[in-house]
Amino acid sequence: MSGHSKWATIKHKKAATDAKRGRMFSRLIKEVTVAARTGGGDPNSNPRLRSAIAAAKAENMPADNIERAIQRGTGQIPGMVIEEASFEGYGPGGVAIMVETATDNRVRTVNEIRHIFTKWGGNMGESGCVAWMFHKKAYVTVAREAVDEEKLMDLVLEAGADDLRDDGTNWEITGPPEALEALKQALESRALQPASAEVTLIPQNTIRLEGSNAQQVIRLVDALEEHDDVQHVYANFDIAEKEIEAAVASSD
Repeated sequence: MSGHSKWATIKHKKAATDAKRGRMFSRLIKEVTVAARTGGGDPNSNPRLRSAIAAAKAENMPADNIERAIQRGTGQIPGMVIEEASFEGYGPGGVAIMVETATDNRVRTVNEIRHIFTKWGGNMGESGCVAWMFHKKAYVTVAREAVDEEKLMDLVLEAGADDLRDDGTNWEITGPPEALEALKQALESRALQPASAEVTLIPQNTIRLEGSNAQQVIRLVDALEEHDDVQHVYANFDIAEKEIEAAVASSD
């Protein structure tokens, strides 16, 4: 879990840069479109779309952009067909990596993702080679100073959480994917604003990396996340935060 949390923290620090480059809006629009296509255009009956809209609004995406993305997903207005595709592989040190994409050209995306794996010392594997190492979970974080552990534990367990951990900076709350909305609502009802709230993949265990392997894995994950078709990257590394920050700084 710690590797997931630390990398997520660094990613949030990079979010402003990503938005300036147009990547953030592109990814959010794709998520809204795919969510509407797979579950319908009504956010009240489509939790995935509801979460996608909330994420888009949090990044100040104009309402018109969101509505057009929904309409493209439901087929009300024409547009390219976006499909989801997942890829799996290994990075340096045997780290397991899952890559979720949204693409209008699967063949192109496969080739480009394979090239990124190879370039940074990894290799793309067959479907299912590492998926078994991850569990889909609702994942919510709250600043440690915002609430007492005992009070938070009572609140989130009642809302459906199955675990609460301290990562040194935040409280990490996990639960079944369907508990995400209830967890967010429970926190907000106590004026607790989540630092992050998403359905994500959590590794069953982590691999501790240092030195060159750590730096290489960070660059591989960063390169994957920079790809225009990539929506999410998950990995089971555990790396010291100072090494993550150093690698991210050197790549900017």
